[in-house]
Amino acid sequence: MTTTLPILYSFRRCPYAMRARLAIAITGCQVEIREVVLKDKPAKLREISPKATVPVLLQNTNSVLEESLDIMLWAAESHAIWQSLDDDQRNESFMLIQENDVSFKQALDRYKYADRYPEHSQQFYREQGEQFLATLEQRLTHRKGLVADSMTLVDYAILPFIRQFALVDWDWFSQTDYPNLHHWLNEFLQSGLFKRIMLKYPPWQDGDAATYFPAIVAL
Repeated sequence: MTTTLPILYSFRRCPYAMRARLAIAITGCQVEIREVVLKDKPAKLREISPKATVPVLLQNTNSVLEESLDIMLWAAESHAIWQSLDDDQRNESFMLIQENDVSFKQALDRYKYADRYPEHSQQFYREQGEQFLATLEQRLTHRKGLVADSMTLVDYAILPFIRQFALVDWDWFSQTDYPNLHHWLNEFLQSGLFKRIMLKYPPWQDGDAATYFPAIVAL
């Protein structure tokens, strides 16, 4: 009997899709992955999610998760990256993710595409984003993760966005006085986990054979 796996519509470089893939890979879930070309989104994606933004998870119950954090929580429902946290740590996690997804993401977009936002300089937008970097630096002073002594769901939810911020000007970022943040990010970027979630998949088209994620590969 064939088992129908959940289907994840994803885009390799999208930080929201990256955080969803991280939770799926860490927790050992397996899904069918469909890499989306953002300029030519497949009709099946539009059918199940009118907004058609990635990631989207079509569960084998035919229900749909359209938000990256919901996909992370779905994957981590019974895993230590979420279950090990107490109520206070979970509340802190949601608070940090909210700050990341709203004010920091706005600063990140304007810093990365400063020419589209001529109201202020690129340096101004970078300084706006640095307020969040300073918060993370402080949280990482005496522990490995943002809310616990280990990496948990909140770390994996935020790491892709810090990576994107750093890549705008890596030379500048590498010289900033955020030693704990540098270690936190670099350890992630050098990990087998990061390599696994950044594997390249061909763009999915209707009729293609299923591709499974996470792939079993030697890292």
